[in-house]
Amino acid sequence: MIITSLDHLCDVRDELRRLNRVVVFTNGVFDILHAGHVIYLETARMFGDVLIVGINSDKSVRRIKGEARPINILFDRMTVLAALRAVDHVISFDEDTPIALIESLVPDVLVKGGDYMRDAVVGADIVEQHGGRVEIVPLVQGRSTTSIINRARKA
Repeated sequence: MIITSLDHLCDVRDELRRLNRVVVFTNGVFDILHAGHVIYLETARMFGDVLIVGINSDKSVRRIKGEARPINILFDRMTVLAALRAVDHVISFDEDTPIALIESLVPDVLVKGGDYMRDAVVGADIVEQHGGRVEIVPLVQGRSTTSIINRARKA
């Protein structure tokens, strides 16, 4: 199943490592999926053979974004992500950052959006210490969950 546990995903990662496959990891809230998210995930997938997406749990989103978020519950957000062709595996995390996932999986490529500077990417040091790399993908201008929520509130 594409929506998975950390134990299972570590086993998958071990097998991928034996097969010399390039594993890409990214993470986010992915609350209201929009074209910017899809383009970002498709771009991330192009950096390797397998794309793993970590997604913040509902509790984590509330801590980071406030009590009004998420708009969509975790199960729904994971289900939508899992349906995308670019996404191979989806896993949730309760912490504010995916550092535990990155430490466990040690992906070959860590991808973040253009609103991040390399020095602020959680887990970048771990990935690079193991010979991997960090990729920053430019954001799609005018596409954001916040702008969608604001437009909906005005409507």
